[in-house]
Amino acid sequence: MVRRFAIPLTLMLVTCLPPAVQAETHVPQNQAEISLGFAPLVKEAAPAVVNIYAKIIRQDQNRSPFANDPFFDDFFRQFAQPRPRVQNSLGSGVILSPDGFVVSNYHVVGEASDIRVVTSDRQEYEAEVVLADKDSDLAILHLKDAKGLPWLELRNSDKVEVGELALAIGNPFGVGQTVSSGIVSGLARTGTGGGQGFGYYIQTDAPINPGNSGGALIDVNGDLIGINTRILSRSGGSNGIGFAIPANLVREFLRQAEAGDTSFRRPWAGMTGQPVDSDLAEALGMERVDGMLISELHPQSPFVDAGFEVGDVVLAVDGEPVNSPSEMAFRLSVTGLGNSSEITRVHQGKVDVVPVTLNEAPDQPASDPIQLNDQTPLPGLVVAQVNPRVISQMQLPLSAEGVVVLNPGPYAGRGGVKPGDLVLAVNGQPVATAADVPRLLMESGRWMQLDLLRQGQRMSLRFRL
Repeated sequence: MVRRFAIPLTLMLVTCLPPAVQAETHVPQNQAEISLGFAPLVKEAAPAVVNIYAKIIRQDQNRSPFANDPFFDDFFRQFAQPRPRVQNSLGSGVILSPDGFVVSNYHVVGEASDIRVVTSDRQEYEAEVVLADKDSDLAILHLKDAKGLPWLELRNSDKVEVGELALAIGNPFGVGQTVSSGIVSGLARTGTGGGQGFGYYIQTDAPINPGNSGGALIDVNGDLIGINTRILSRSGGSNGIGFAIPANLVREFLRQAEAGDTSFRRPWAGMTGQPVDSDLAEALGMERVDGMLISELHPQSPFVDAGFEVGDVVLAVDGEPVNSPSEMAFRLSVTGLGNSSEITRVHQGKVDVVPVTLNEAPDQPASDPIQLNDQTPLPGLVVAQVNPRVISQMQLPLSAEGVVVLNPGPYAGRGGVKPGDLVLAVNGQPVATAADVPRLLMESGRWMQLDLLRQGQRMSLRFRL
């Protein structure tokens, strides 16, 4: 474990001062103190940051849609079959435990089939992904046969303050382990990442470049405060605006990985909301522009059970401020499943604190997925009944109901059907349950029609059988 100590900007004077004075910290006063730089800190922390080399095999997406059709098989047999493409990925990672748990970014290793991890002393390990989540852009690896590795301690990232010194350690552009310095430029940055509202970052001006992804952002004590994940740049190089995933979320990922989970399990709020602006604050009679207005609640939401209503304003989760859906999602994720959070809200003009127990989205009523077999017109199509679990996994609107496409399969996919489409009708006959889909498809004649709802837009797709 990296030992805690202060760096030169808070360096203790090594002089013949009285003991009480020697214990104080202060800004460096002379060239000798400044020349020490960050070297002691880097020497302790850098061995816990590793280089990651990953291979991702991707299937060629440009092949003809008729290549697997029996009728056209003879025509395509004379042409060379498309080969999978091997994409090499380069990034960084941070060792979190002496027995070889390592954190990196999903976009570095999440889809990799072959992963090599190289430590600062050139030791090489095979690694496998044990838990990954695309929305959070985090992945936990485990190094095979690893023992006694150096590791970084996770700091409570809620205690990080703007203006703190920070070091970014990684492998930019594949040149080898590199250290850059800066400060924490901002906190609670949202809207800079992909996914569905899980982008919540620490901002830093410490230079971060391609290859730094998955590397460490550490504080002056050598503790991990974040995982470097992305930059804001038009050129592709560092412009002094980098983002790191806070250590508190990394801690929950590590906890679940050590517990044997293979996918990240986050609590389900069953709500949608919007930031409170000045107009909303005035309409609600609030003295300050603060919090997130609840605009929609699912009937099975744990917040409904706790007495929350549409129109309530969430101000904080466990004392930490919440001003957007992204912050709400982050706060619930770091709290973890099965735990209770103290939610500060404005309800009917009054501020109160309400405990809410957090769990996964319930699979009730049962989703009962059905995969169509080769005897049906659309083999490989997978449909299921919409419920809170499906809404959460497929990122559907809270008001979604009926039957949803989980996987279109090869034939429906080529015809335009996509995961997340709601199936309204087959050949003009309404669909109420997942079991209705194969039954109605088998009644099709030479033509088949699917009526779908996609992102609020109705559409019809026709297939010739």
